Amino acid sequence: MSQSFDVAAIRRKFPALNGKQIYFDNAGGSQVLQEVIDSVTTYLATTNVQLGASYPISQSSTKLYTDGCEASAKYINASPDEVIIGPSTTQLFRNLSLALYEYVTPDSEIIISKLDHEANIASWVQLANWRGCTIKWWDSPSKTNPQLDCEVLKGLLTEKTKLVACTHTSNILGTINDICKIADTVHTIAGALLVVDAVAYAPHRAVDMKALGVDFYSFSWYKVYGPHIALMYASKAAQKNLRTLGHFFKSTETLENLLGLAGASYELVASIPQVCRYLQEVPWESIARHEEVLQGHLIDYLNSKPEIYQIWGEPVADRTKRVPVISFTVKGRKSKDVVDAIESKSNFGCRWGAFYSNRLAEEVMGLDPVDGVVRVSLVHYNTEDEIKEYIKVLDEIVSS
Repeated sequence: MSQSFDVAAIRRKFPALNGKQIYFDNAGGSQVLQEVIDSVTTYLATTNVQLGASYPISQSSTKLYTDGCEASAKYINASPDEVIIGPSTTQLFRNLSLALYEYVTPDSEIIISKLDHEANIASWVQLANWRGCTIKWWDSPSKTNPQLDCEVLKGLLTEKTKLVACTHTSNILGTINDICKIADTVHTIAGALLVVDAVAYAPHRAVDMKALGVDFYSFSWYKVYGPHIALMYASKAAQKNLRTLGHFFKSTETLENLLGLAGASYELVASIPQVCRYLQEVPWESIARHEEVLQGHLIDYLNSKPEIYQIWGEPVADRTKRVPVISFTVKGRKSKDVVDAIESKSNFGCRWGAFYSNRLAEEVMGLDPVDGVVRVSLVHYNTEDEIKEYIKVLDEIVSS
């Protein structure tokens, strides 16, 4: 671990970490910075009014909201008119699909990755059903280590392709997909749009829209140490294909009016600059190295007992290939029973199931979509001592 990475100092910024609960379910939602909590409290106590009025408190409230949107845009290297804030990534994808209703025609083809969370699947399946167009599933030949292969994608693309939906990182597998390469491949087809779910990626790496070259990209701030709210990027070029979801008397020149539907909580948007400030202070490379060490302990242990465990996803703790979302199954045991046993013996909070990636779990990995996997999802405020203790508890359970 880098000498400049002080995990103890970082943990002091998250009040929830002072309790007995050990958080190994961070892919479901990270803990929140104290500064975010303070910001939300201050907003509700002092500026909780409607935006856009001329009186002073409303002007203050409007500025805080605007500052949150601008901070979000700067953080992802985009302009403010390319960013929309909403209640969740799921809702933002649904809004986007409605706004693309006229762009997708009955003779269109939509390519959807089976490695995705249902948030980036259901909306496109529904849109295809409404428009009577063709769905092509982007599958993987590997059962235990599924990958998004651009050669497979090339075989699916045609001049009729209007949209490709995929994930930057699976919330079960933790594998990092090469979005730059995928974007280049998609854009060999004139008019084809790329929609990327980055919910499982954003807590672990910086994101740069100009570098990635995507059309639409979304993640949830509540999994990136902030409030329960989400962000979507839509490039200026891609916005030209959207029909407005807003009121008839609203201008269609802004993304907020096109997709927003007044869906963003003011007090939560106002807290986003606190998250961005924190993420600027902690070097991402140090985070990646620390997380590599953390997941290395667990992956090395699981690999040491192949007769007991099956790792799903990359079986190596290489930070260039995966983030610390580690899923496994115990041969001969239900994932639910393993997690129940862990919780009965310790304060570890991990999870079992398919985590809304049911198509991946059942159709690609061949698992029961209800029982699914045991998932340990770590972030940079977790410690080596925690993961070592988890391994000890797990080993006792499977050895009994």
